Amino acid sequence: MRIAVTGKVGQVVTSLAERGVQGGHEVVTIGRPEVDLADPSSIYEPLRAAAPDVVVSAAAYTAVDRAESERDLAYAINGVAAGAIADAAYRLGVPLIHISTDYVFDGRLDRPYTEQDQTRPTGLYGASKLAGEEAVLAAYPRNSVILRTAWVYSPFGNNFVKTMLRLATQHAEVSVVDDQRGNPTSALSIADGILQIADNILSEADYNPALRGVFHMTADGEASWADFAQAIFEVSAAAGGPSAVVKRIPSEAYPTPAARPANSRLCCDGLRAAHGVILPTWRGALQTVVLRLLANNLSSRSEGLKVL
Repeated sequence: MRIAVTGKVGQVVTSLAERGVQGGHEVVTIGRPEVDLADPSSIYEPLRAAAPDVVVSAAAYTAVDRAESERDLAYAINGVAAGAIADAAYRLGVPLIHISTDYVFDGRLDRPYTEQDQTRPTGLYGASKLAGEEAVLAAYPRNSVILRTAWVYSPFGNNFVKTMLRLATQHAEVSVVDDQRGNPTSALSIADGILQIADNILSEADYNPALRGVFHMTADGEASWADFAQAIFEVSAAAGGPSAVVKRIPSEAYPTPAARPANSRLCCDGLRAAHGVILPTWRGALQTVVLRLLANNLSSRSEGLKVL
């Protein structure tokens, strides 16, 4: 496959580039300065020049708290630009895979959310991502896949795992919220899932609408943020890396401008049934990422750098 993916430095973008090359695919990353997602008119030509077999819409405005004060920018990138990318894929006649989020839900259910549950975002970030889903389905309903994921981490960029490892080098105890639950999901696993979905669509003998639409894609298993932090430290300590005691606190003790869903758990049965995609358990995937980060940090320290 030749895959054009929006963005150049995001966790999913970087993971997809790595996994794609390992799988023998060609991945073309498209971002600034060629594409400015705040300017929809800049999107089509770079995608056309990439001549892709499939387009992956992965770049997004992800500053959850800052979105509360940057509404227009969040909607421009997550809403309007998502629709423009879908329109470009439609004009090119290739499938589109668009990455969305658990934040389209309010987190009030006492079970994992399914694709059929009512969306009800509580913050501007979630609302802008929902606007993007709607724009994608309006522009290109016949050949688009929307993947909602959650609690993304990886060896790349800024994420919860890297933050915890850094804090463990500075503090003996770390306070972490314990009343929000979700599915910690490695971007490397997300990339593998995207590649399988793309292959399913490109290799179908006849058009199958069941392969399109909205799906949830997260790692198997659930945790609170405090559980997640505890697991990070356990893996790190076993490998001789930094560790800290986790102090479990309620969300009220860590106020943020944007409310976080208390329940971010997503049910992935629909994806399993349609595409046969099952992401690995979060604990196994976490071990892979933590050990890789520790190895990278050791290598960087030998060169006089510190990356954690």
